[in-house]
Amino acid sequence: MQPSKAKLGISACLLGAEVRYNGGHKLSRLCSRSLAEHFEFVPVCPEVGIGMPVPRQPIRLVGDPQAPRAVGTVERSHDVTDALAAYAERMAGELQGICGFIFMQQSPSCGLERVKVYQEGGRPSEPGRGIFAAAFCARHPDLPVEEDGRLNDPVLRENFLTRVFAYAEWQRLLQEGLTRRALIAFHSRYKYLLLATDPLQYKALGRLLGDLARHDLASLAPHYFSQLMAALKRCATRGTHSNVLQHLAGYLKRALSPDEKQEMQQLIGQYRDGVVPLVVPLTLLKHHFRRHPDRYIAEQVYLQPHPERLSLRNAL
Repeated sequence: MQPSKAKLGISACLLGAEVRYNGGHKLSRLCSRSLAEHFEFVPVCPEVGIGMPVPRQPIRLVGDPQAPRAVGTVERSHDVTDALAAYAERMAGELQGICGFIFMQQSPSCGLERVKVYQEGGRPSEPGRGIFAAAFCARHPDLPVEEDGRLNDPVLRENFLTRVFAYAEWQRLLQEGLTRRALIAFHSRYKYLLLATDPLQYKALGRLLGDLARHDLASLAPHYFSQLMAALKRCATRGTHSNVLQHLAGYLKRALSPDEKQEMQQLIGQYRDGVVPLVVPLTLLKHHFRRHPDRYIAEQVYLQPHPERLSLRNAL
């Protein structure tokens, strides 16, 4: 049987639904083509969800950027702030099975950041967040979220989808029944991915689980996972990736010939210098580990944190 696809919430207009204020859509080819093969999308349009018609009067954010109101651009008395926030609360409860959410950028309802907040006279002030997105994310602070436009950046796209698959694996672990042994095994699998994204948190989480026997698992596990997701949100660099590649290559030092070691070091150096993408030294590492298997390394998520067909590391 094929494993079930992870579910992603998504702004409905990004899948081509004609739900925007002008009756149009914002179809994302990345989402509708590349990602649809690997994920089950759950489309949401909060403005339609609260009963606004299509087409409709546009809304925009006004007032305090830290607590803006969503009002009509024609009828300022048409305030939908509370309705959008309430709908977000409802969706946050209903969409428990999702492992991430892709929001429409710059939307007064769905934008995660850089949404214009207008002041008297029509001038925009410092940017804010969409009403629905802000309320939804407050209910699911560990959930991987991203805006569609930012996913065009290969580094941000790879980082987001890495977190989505990590979130999905954690949910499966919780469903199977979390034990101390299972938590240690989970963390062990993510060690080198953590080292690539946040070396300091890599050490901190190791220390946290080192005292696992002294803590209540039910209270420690959510704290651990929140810290893990925060660490994975940091984008790995060529420097941190190179450091991890060197660590992994160290497991092969007794298995490889001098020429093979030289080739490995040359490719890691070329990657660090920006000559080749990450997939090049990784492919050679995987080749050597197939010839010289290591059980601990074989379990490392870092080697393949997402399906190979997504080709996410070809552009890193």
